[in-house]
Amino acid sequence: MATTSTALPLPNVDAPYRAILRLAAPTVVAMVSQSIVNEVDVIFFSRLPCPESSNGQAALLPSLIIVWLFGGSLSAISVGTQALTARRYAEREPHKAGAVLANSAFFCLLAGAFFSIAGYLLVPSLFAVMVKVPEVRTIAITYTRWRMLGITSMAMTMAIKAFFDGIGKTHVHLVAAVVMNVLNVVLCWCFVFGAFGAPRMGAVGAGVAAFGATWVGLAIMLVYAGLVRGEFLPLRLSNLSRALTWDILKLSVPAGLATVVMMFGFALFSSVVGQLDSDSAERASHLAVVGQCGASEAVNSAATTDIVEVLKLTFTACLAFGTAAATLVGQSLGARKPEDASRFGWACVRLGLLIFGVVGLCEGVFFTRPLIALISRSDAVRAAALFPMHLVGIVTPVIAVAMILSEALFGAGNSKFVAVAQLALVFGCLLPLALLLGVVLHMALVGIWLAASVYFVLAAITMALKFRQGTWKQIVL
Repeated sequence: MATTSTALPLPNVDAPYRAILRLAAPTVVAMVSQSIVNEVDVIFFSRLPCPESSNGQAALLPSLIIVWLFGGSLSAISVGTQALTARRYAEREPHKAGAVLANSAFFCLLAGAFFSIAGYLLVPSLFAVMVKVPEVRTIAITYTRWRMLGITSMAMTMAIKAFFDGIGKTHVHLVAAVVMNVLNVVLCWCFVFGAFGAPRMGAVGAGVAAFGATWVGLAIMLVYAGLVRGEFLPLRLSNLSRALTWDILKLSVPAGLATVVMMFGFALFSSVVGQLDSDSAERASHLAVVGQCGASEAVNSAATTDIVEVLKLTFTACLAFGTAAATLVGQSLGARKPEDASRFGWACVRLGLLIFGVVGLCEGVFFTRPLIALISRSDAVRAAALFPMHLVGIVTPVIAVAMILSEALFGAGNSKFVAVAQLALVFGCLLPLALLLGVVLHMALVGIWLAASVYFVLAAITMALKFRQGTWKQIVL
């Protein structure tokens, strides 16, 4: 017999925007503050002397791709965790929701150790392929190895976050994220510049800071998990079940594969950008051209990192609205109200178009130059980043649609479609088009980011058509 939950009531479909903002607002702040971990890295790196500053920035993007290749794929267990938690919560089965949390967290603990070791060992080989400039590669390897030591904490934090998101308590991760990122700023300052008696480690110090901060974030999330043990009983050993773990993984593995596909695709995307720098370095060395930062400055890679870092704040905010969509869709389906799920999904899209249309104009039109100037002191990097920033800023609302509806489909349990769609789009559009426009047609960074914009548009169209089709309403979890 089902046990009635005393937790928060289900959202009111007659006031969808209020429900969305209640769920999304804490997540926006939490995830944007989470992105500040890497934004601080970029800003601090820009204060280092050239070419250390540009090489550090150039190393950051491929490093983050590898971190997300391992940590992000494991953290995709949050997809199954949130979808099943939302369903059980809406069905008034709090103990079953707690069992979902127990199995998800335990799996992350075990798998996280394996992913950390594997990633730590494979990092040099991966960067030998991805990064062509030796100075950049050296920084990337050491930085990434420190981040690999935080894979377990990263994945467990996302699993616990997904549980609380599924029951509508999105404010929990906000608290952990704020504390974690304040600590990261302090530690980053210490280890990058050697402040307060800490060793000066340059760009690598940012990896040390992020490693420490992620474990503090996990500790806070574990405290919150302990606070709901009376209602959801997540700490019972009897909760551990191979069958339930498999149910979580069936939803999460496709999402993890989608993450792997995207990260592998963007790794190749980054290598195409790196090829531009390698070619430029060869030409410069033949001409004996040496400027302030020298021929070794990785201009295109640094510019691409800067673009991604600025836009990542927007992307994480989009993902926050996607998290709200996933929760509302999952809870509505659990309550046997599929039409409410559809209404909530499209309401999230409309709100996303409005908000991120304004944000995109600010980033890509009105304040582009000041934003670029904030994170780079190299004139060459600023010049290279300008037009791509204009371009991607304009398509920001389209990116919002793609991300929101992808998360809504995850919340409905339709993760296989999202994975297959990403596979087709990354390898059928993004990579070949970037190579064609950027290298073959010599459009350089402009062509590469034009290819990325086309990819974003096609992703939004694909997810919108699938969500509109409505076959996800019949998925039983």
